[in-house]
Amino acid sequence: MCGIVGLYLKNPALESKLGQLFEPMLQAMTGRGPDSAGFAIYGDEVQDGWVKLTLQAVTENFDWSSFSQALKQQLNTELDWFQNATAAVIKVKADETIVREAIAKLAPSLKIMSVGQSIEILKGMGLPVEISERFGLAHMKGSHIIGHTRMATESAVTMEGSHPFSTGADLCLVHNGSLSNHARLRQELKREGIHFETDNDTEVAAGYLTWRLQQGDNLEQALNHALDDLDGFFTFAIGTKDGFAVIRDPIACKPAVLAETDDYVAMASEYQALASLPNIDQARVWEPEPATLYVWERNSVKAA
Repeated sequence: MCGIVGLYLKNPALESKLGQLFEPMLQAMTGRGPDSAGFAIYGDEVQDGWVKLTLQAVTENFDWSSFSQALKQQLNTELDWFQNATAAVIKVKADETIVREAIAKLAPSLKIMSVGQSIEILKGMGLPVEISERFGLAHMKGSHIIGHTRMATESAVTMEGSHPFSTGADLCLVHNGSLSNHARLRQELKREGIHFETDNDTEVAAGYLTWRLQQGDNLEQALNHALDDLDGFFTFAIGTKDGFAVIRDPIACKPAVLAETDDYVAMASEYQALASLPNIDQARVWEPEPATLYVWERNSVKAA
């Protein structure tokens, strides 16, 4: 099963309401994914020369204050941070590689959920309503967001199995479906320097896109290559710093629906997740075609 949802705001005046608009969309997918949920939100962008990381603790009583002070001293640079439940967002004026090395030294148990200039990934086990409330989704601001609700049909209910997955700067992916060649691809991508944290096939898909982008592809080219190289069935929603994209495999057996108005673009596994959006009755609503890329990004829009 699993459910995916996404919302891209074309109207900047709505950015203060992004979480408020998105929360009922995520919760509407509870029936498709009651085991865990998560979302990647884009906003609060740091300037060039800075990096923004979302870190997840494995315990509820992790001392974020002491950790952030130690990290600042270790790096000897400017650093801002704020805690959100068991996660924290760290903004630091330093190179990503140096920051990762410092985190691994100071607190190796911490999980790095995302890295970039804009992205924050928050996820966990529990019903979508519990995840929404845990991280204060309704009060969040930003330009776009994608989310996922998971039904663990073939593996345990764990943080490692929760979506979204991020394997590159400001890039994340959520997935409804299953890949049949992810084990082979994982080994090939590891040889190319792509690092994986879990055994989830969705992380392999995210890693594949990261690798294609490293080879010089743009997002459209990377996803077109994915249609050739990823075996299985899937609906992907992909987040980038500038927007989001949706693509389905050539058979397109996993459900998806898109809706667009002058103010926003939204997608979901089922229409019911879009029903709460403003002026949805006036939206253009359609089912994305198989093997067709739909992308909405600042300064670039491609949609059939």
